[in-house]
Amino acid sequence: MIRASGAFAALAGLSAATLHYAGALKTSPLLARAPLDITVLALAALLPLLALMLAGGGWRVGRGIALPVLAAAGLWLWWVLAGAWAPNADTAIAKLAPLVLMGPLMLLAGLLVGADTTARNLLAHGVIGIGLLVAAGLAWGLATDSIQLGGRGPEDIQRVRVQYQLAGLAMASGAILAVLRVVEARSGWGRLAWLAVALPLAGGVFLPGGRAALLVLGAGVALVPAFRLWVARRPGAALGWVALVGLAGVAALGLVALDPERAERLRTLDRLMGDPGSAPEARLQLWSAAWRLAEPLGLGPGAFPQAAGYGVNPGMYPHNHALEAVAEGGFPGMVLWLAAFGGGLVLLLAGAWRLEAGRAARILALVLPMAITVMVSTDLTNRMAWFALGLALSAALERLDV
Repeated sequence: MIRASGAFAALAGLSAATLHYAGALKTSPLLARAPLDITVLALAALLPLLALMLAGGGWRVGRGIALPVLAAAGLWLWWVLAGAWAPNADTAIAKLAPLVLMGPLMLLAGLLVGADTTARNLLAHGVIGIGLLVAAGLAWGLATDSIQLGGRGPEDIQRVRVQYQLAGLAMASGAILAVLRVVEARSGWGRLAWLAVALPLAGGVFLPGGRAALLVLGAGVALVPAFRLWVARRPGAALGWVALVGLAGVAALGLVALDPERAERLRTLDRLMGDPGSAPEARLQLWSAAWRLAEPLGLGPGAFPQAAGYGVNPGMYPHNHALEAVAEGGFPGMVLWLAAFGGGLVLLLAGAWRLEAGRAARILALVLPMAITVMVSTDLTNRMAWFALGLALSAALERLDV
């Protein structure tokens, strides 16, 4: 039997981290000008490594994984069938191609990388490293006045908006994992070292303007370490951590709010505390339209923008996975989405007690950012969402030493 070495697993974890946050890495001035697409390179590296991990064997499947996996497969199949009544064949194909090709690959990647200890640890370290690299690129861009943040300026619409969203999410994810290491550290110097990593990552989230990243940061820093303490049978420490983070967050925001000029420099707070009728109102209109246009069998893949009066603009999707599922996939789509993604989250939370506390917390730290993002942004074609689902399901998969 071929046994994939720890080196293969480590490379798979790093490749998965690169692929997962390839969009954020492209905001770096150096990588943005690279002659080859980093997404393609990371995928090309990851696929053979996953094959080696599979061939190595030693996998033990636990209970509860079958239903979410079958639901995910059913969702892909249903979207293909729903393409038969989609009003625009081109938009349906554009929606189906990444969904049915990348979705299964990313779910498999999340399963294998999340279940292997070496791959999972290197994935976590890779995400922290990517967050630091993105933060450094952001600092360089601000120092040289080579980027625009928060959607300002004539170059706004797509490039800048995607830049600050992905950059903020990468830094928030890295900060959550670094704070987890602060809680896990056994010495004062270790805590200080990881705190020195976490603070610039957390501070960087306030600069680009992505409100979802700020939500991810707050929820992750409060809940992930508390989850680790709770799984380790320390409920008092877990509740104390949540209270401490809550008080610190309120105090920090209160101090910044007292200085409007400082809040404006922190573009995330400027957007959060500024015009309340900008993006949130548009998001609510999309959500309302998705619910209003829902049909028993759905509109078909990619049909929502046209049905809602936005033409064939692919960027005007519902910005909520559940509403997109019911709008384009109808009742079957909604049931399959709930069984897949809802089932994955339940499997992770319910199965955490059978896992080592550090493993359960790292999986949650990697899953939580996308669990929040899929409810306020992105669509079903986003490979990051399927990778996160695979990570959640990896709680029921174990890699044995054979």
